[in-house]
Amino acid sequence: MNGPAPDRAPDHERHTEVGAYALGVLGAADAARFEEHLAGCPECAAELDGLMDLTPLLAELKESAPAPEALAPRPDPALLDGLLAGVAAARRAQRTRRLCLAAAAAALIVAGPLAGAAVFSEEAPDHSGVSAAKQMYEDGEKIGAVDPATKVDATVSLQQKPWGTHVALRLARVRGPLTCDLVAVGKDGERQVVTTWAVPPGGYGLEGTENGTGKGDKWNKEPLYTHGGAALNRKDISRFEVRTLDGGLLATVKV
Repeated sequence: MNGPAPDRAPDHERHTEVGAYALGVLGAADAARFEEHLAGCPECAAELDGLMDLTPLLAELKESAPAPEALAPRPDPALLDGLLAGVAAARRAQRTRRLCLAAAAAALIVAGPLAGAAVFSEEAPDHSGVSAAKQMYEDGEKIGAVDPATKVDATVSLQQKPWGTHVALRLARVRGPLTCDLVAVGKDGERQVVTTWAVPPGGYGLEGTENGTGKGDKWNKEPLYTHGGAALNRKDISRFEVRTLDGGLLATVKV
């Protein structure tokens, strides 16, 4: 006669022991048999990898857990299923959030700053063919000046906000390459940077004869529109200065 059959659970039962193995609640014999099964089962290996987040979770729970004598020797099956389902849901939510952020980053890389305004700015109005900065410029109180020395044409558009003053800037007749900022100067002398940008070699708001090319493409002819904010109230602002980051003054707009 053959001896007694070895104590081996069917493979389909081994599939259900992934969570118990991850929690460390299998006995030594069952754990050893599961590890033999795991070596030849990619499905269980992938599921076990997904449950590794349980280790830090249990470490956090351990500090607030009741005394060992108050605990049951094995978790209730319903409790185990609920815990595993919660971990799986959390991992799915994390994966979804990572995919959304990756998609937004890809949109920024492909489409540039205007895509960033469309993805992240709730205040940006949706006007087909019109940039958010240009529309904000059109909506505000406009004050402009042409600098007698540099000939740079700068106009600010102001909107009072609860947090300060929203400022949109239209800048033309400026040659590059330059890196510039717009500075709000308060009546008490306080200075706050509103926004910073770069001017490409072709410049902004220049005709062909002005930019030296003899023709002037669309990029050169269009003025720059940009916007930002100052914590100063509209009534407390004395002037705006368009400056290069190396200290040069391109234009002053008194308000």
